[in-house]
Amino acid sequence: MQYDRDSYLFYMILHELKDIVGDEYVSTSFADKTSYAVDYYWVSELWHDRGAKRIEPDFIIFPGTAEEISKIMVLANEYKIPVTAWGGGGGSQGGALPVCRGIVIDMKRMNKIISIDFESMIVEVEAGIIVQHLEWELAKDDVSTMHYPAAIYCSTIGGFIAHRGTGVLSTKYGKMEDMIVSMEVVLPDGEIISTLPVPKTASGLDLNWFFIGSEGVLGIITRVKLIIHKIPEVRKFQAFLFKDLASGLETGRKLMHEGLNPCVIRLYDEPETRSLIKRVLGIDKEGIYLVYAFDGRKKIVELQHEYAREIALKLNGEDLGTEMGEEWWLNRYKFFFPPYVFSLPQAFGTCDTVATYKDIEKIYNGMKQTVETNYPQARFIGHFSHWFMWGCMLYARFIIDNPPQDPGEALHLYNSIWDDVLRSVLSNNGVLNEHHGIGIKIGRLMKEQYKNSFSLLKNLKKQLDPNNIMNPGKMGLGF
Repeated sequence: MQYDRDSYLFYMILHELKDIVGDEYVSTSFADKTSYAVDYYWVSELWHDRGAKRIEPDFIIFPGTAEEISKIMVLANEYKIPVTAWGGGGGSQGGALPVCRGIVIDMKRMNKIISIDFESMIVEVEAGIIVQHLEWELAKDDVSTMHYPAAIYCSTIGGFIAHRGTGVLSTKYGKMEDMIVSMEVVLPDGEIISTLPVPKTASGLDLNWFFIGSEGVLGIITRVKLIIHKIPEVRKFQAFLFKDLASGLETGRKLMHEGLNPCVIRLYDEPETRSLIKRVLGIDKEGIYLVYAFDGRKKIVELQHEYAREIALKLNGEDLGTEMGEEWWLNRYKFFFPPYVFSLPQAFGTCDTVATYKDIEKIYNGMKQTVETNYPQARFIGHFSHWFMWGCMLYARFIIDNPPQDPGEALHLYNSIWDDVLRSVLSNNGVLNEHHGIGIKIGRLMKEQYKNSFSLLKNLKKQLDPNNIMNPGKMGLGF
């Protein structure tokens, strides 16, 4: 339903929303609407920076319970009002932007730790809790989720579930989806459901997987039970420098396939070693920087390091010692924020993908060649962040120091690079994204990734959300 924001209908809807959550938890202020029109997506920042007209929500709601969210969804269906869930606003894909206006549901009032089960090592939390706040509380009992992403200080548990977030210790402890035991979700029609109490069963489909990575298009996650771990006795780092990328990749692969169970492996290509590693860590050497770590019982960790060092040395790695590894850990978040990395007026995009060990170097070379051949005004850098038994993740970036001043021209150039780079990825058996999600940024390529199976995703969306009010315009699912 369309309504004028000065109309009788607008104020009737505003009254009904206030009746659900209370006057103080509904905002239509200019400042708030401006804030929720910008997240960490470069285009939204560009639009704001250049003074272009933003797409703003009509209502910002701060619910306190799943029952309040349920009532909001019922009202939204009656009036056909789009609804977008908002966690911390730290997403880089525009997934939380209210591109169809309507209602933004900010989840951060729902920030409680409900219970900690030390016998089962499970914590239950509301989905609006900031991850660092959760970690500070868990640390009082010497436990942790071991989910340490770069956005830990500003993003919510629900946001990380929505786009399958990954932390720096994922190589041992898994991605966000590996940490989930069960969830409570409000469906688009307002029904509140809970998934099964444990994730490993032969009791039919695992409903958790309908919502993990769904970016708020199938429902709003309100509670979650997560696995927690004891803080390890030690965590020890080691750094090496390699002459070529292939040797570094082979070292990482062997660390995984020899069963050594590292908690961290990060491999930086030569341009990123030359720029960011030098800038952040002060290592002024040519080559490919690798850092890895093991944690747990001290005696076991020492043995793991002994075998890992043998692997790296056999592949002609230059041992930089434990200190240069520890420095990486202490400065790990600096790699993601100014002044160490990129910010306006530069144009930049993080094109993360994941593939098997057989394909990952080919994908890196294809992405690099695509950027450097077709877009000479751009630079390309990358590192390999998260490692699995079958392959690893490539965190690649393109950077343009002087993009066009006109926001429309800048957007066209930006999207053209994304299209060409990601089509190169898809042609070499990679995927569109590994842990930042799809959002509005690259939704147009979902059909090319999923091919004829994309209709299954569209049918699931239509079945759960027939009025298409849940985060419309995202993930290529239409408006």
